[in-house]
Amino acid sequence: MTRLLSLIALLLLSCGGQAAPTMVLDSPVVNLTDFAMATFVDETETLAFETVRNQAFTPSSNRVSLGTQAKTTWSRIELVNRSGQDLELFLHHPYAYHNRQVAFFLEDGDTLVDRKILDLDHASDSPLMYRGSAVYPFRLEAGQSRTLYVRSVSYSHQWFTLLLLDEDHSKRALIGSHVDIALLIGVLLALIVYNFLLYLASSKKENIFYAFYLISGAVWIALSYGLLAHVFNVYGAGVFRLHLSLITMPIFLILFMMAIFETRRAYPTEHRCLQFMLLILLADLVYGLFDIYAALKPASSLAALMMVVTMSVSVSLYRKGNPLAKYFLIGHAFFLLFNGLAVLFYKGIIGFTYLASHGVGIGITLEALMLAFIIAYRIRILEDIKASQADLKVQALTDPLTKLYNRRHFFTEANNLADMARQQKTPLSALIMDIDHFKAVNDNHGHAVGDRVLVELARVLRNGSRSSDLIARFGGEEFVILLPNCKQDEAAIVAEKIRHAVAGRGVDLGGGRRLHFTISLGVAELDPGVEESVDAMLNRADQALYQAKRAGRNQVCVYSRNGDTGHYSGQQV
Repeated sequence: MTRLLSLIALLLLSCGGQAAPTMVLDSPVVNLTDFAMATFVDETETLAFETVRNQAFTPSSNRVSLGTQAKTTWSRIELVNRSGQDLELFLHHPYAYHNRQVAFFLEDGDTLVDRKILDLDHASDSPLMYRGSAVYPFRLEAGQSRTLYVRSVSYSHQWFTLLLLDEDHSKRALIGSHVDIALLIGVLLALIVYNFLLYLASSKKENIFYAFYLISGAVWIALSYGLLAHVFNVYGAGVFRLHLSLITMPIFLILFMMAIFETRRAYPTEHRCLQFMLLILLADLVYGLFDIYAALKPASSLAALMMVVTMSVSVSLYRKGNPLAKYFLIGHAFFLLFNGLAVLFYKGIIGFTYLASHGVGIGITLEALMLAFIIAYRIRILEDIKASQADLKVQALTDPLTKLYNRRHFFTEANNLADMARQQKTPLSALIMDIDHFKAVNDNHGHAVGDRVLVELARVLRNGSRSSDLIARFGGEEFVILLPNCKQDEAAIVAEKIRHAVAGRGVDLGGGRRLHFTISLGVAELDPGVEESVDAMLNRADQALYQAKRAGRNQVCVYSRNGDTGHYSGQQV
């Protein structure tokens, strides 16, 4: 009985070793993109075809993801042609570009009739390689049965798809590939250029970190999804080293987070968490410079850890009220979702789907778009702060009613103009004025009308002055104008024009009534012969103003020297 059970077990094992799903081709049109086959993992990575063909293959679909422990994987496809005519067929391995080697074995019964080995380090000139896809052509005559074996040797993660097509569908598949990846890369390239320009304009570190994050992401997407192979026809170990971008990408993302959130200054705990993750990634990057294959083995686990750390930091910043954190969380949620699918796919935990196999590329692009929004939003915040600071500065320097400079700012600028006038030996004059009988205006018409009078006078002063002149309200109804490169007699002419303009204006009181008002002005010039202050010049102009009021108001008086006595007297214009 024991011998019988052993014999049955051996027979079942033997049958299992040979059994595989058989595809029946009953039409000359062949476009098989989803079919059953069988796989075998050569854990020794050394078994020859003659040994492998007798092993137990496991039924699977034509879309395979087996993780990092299945670097050498064999696929077996059994075919029978019942279409009634000979078929010219093409087996596509569209993800061959990321492998170390791909080999095809065609068997008729127990006889090996063809063997093709494609070494990706020397695939650029191979007739089996076309823009990243390995294409194996073979003939299947009417009524004939054959078995096709494919050996796929990966660098790290084992995942691939096999397609069985006729000539027409083979051409269509090769022509229409990589359009989606080209679109993703195009979006990232546009963002890269934009952020380099922003960096040149603003010198903000977050822009340069974000640009390098995008570059790393674009390189990884173009490499992993075959765009580099498709466009430049490059493959093999030399190109595989570009997979270091899978490590540099999260490095630049963490640097971006540190810069955009200013964690060193504002969030020390979160900063230390990001530093810890950064050190791990930098260590793996340095390791990858010497042994990229070993460095990429923990890549999926590092990606998972990085997602946990960055998401935790983002949540913490959001809870602490950072205005950018919620937008980063949205973008990072996209990254987390699609990269989580990709990690499960690369580890062989979930099957081969488009979202799973392209998860990293989709996640990177969606997060990149949200990070671009964060940068734009932060620029807006900074501009609002800058505008607010500028507004506060203007408020500190100006009179809130007339919007002219106040007394404090006037003296700061006036001293600078006086120094410049002395150095360049150019004249500098001052006008001081106030409104005649202004107290009566307030008493008879109210302070609101008085304010309108002050605003109207400020408007006349602005319209009647040069851009280089310095105009200020000293307080109450008193105003001052400093005129660079203007002699005293020229300043008197300017003062008279202003007086005349004010006399012709007025304030509308409603009901057809209009309030007219006048001003009196005093004029003085900075004495070029002595090292005097602006205060001394203004004091002389103020005395001239007093003289104009004593003389009856609504006039201009100029201060002049009377001989050598040092006595000054107001001279009416």
